[in-house]
Amino acid sequence: QVLLVEFGGGLVQAGGSLRLSCAASGRTSSNYAMGWFRQAPGKEREFVAAITKRSGTGTTLYADSVKGRFTISRNNANNTVYLQMNSLRPEDTAVYYCGASELLTRFASRYDYWGQGTQVTVSS
Repeated sequence: QVLLVEFGGGLVQAGGSLRLSCAASGRTSSNYAMGWFRQAPGKEREFVAAITKRSGTGTTLYADSVKGRFTISRNNANNTVYLQMNSLRPEDTAVYYCGASELLTRFASRYDYWGQGTQVTVSS
């Protein structure tokens, strides 16, 4: 079992920045690739970014909508994954979830563990 807890959401103006954190505990989280997803009201959960097991920036995947604005990274020493979000837009408003997967993938169905989510609201 891997327990995931997200931190860092909040309200920000368009063009601003936020950094989300996902703290992992339980089974060795460094054995898992980690991903960030988001879900806006009335929409399906969508992929944002993912990173391989290696600490630092590792090998990463990004959704086209966030490429160049968001950066995913991880620190296996403290079992934390980060999502640095810059140049935020109103359409980035959603609940953001982190997940753990045995594979580096953008498919939510391949993630075995999820956090409870953190709300990000971007005002125009």
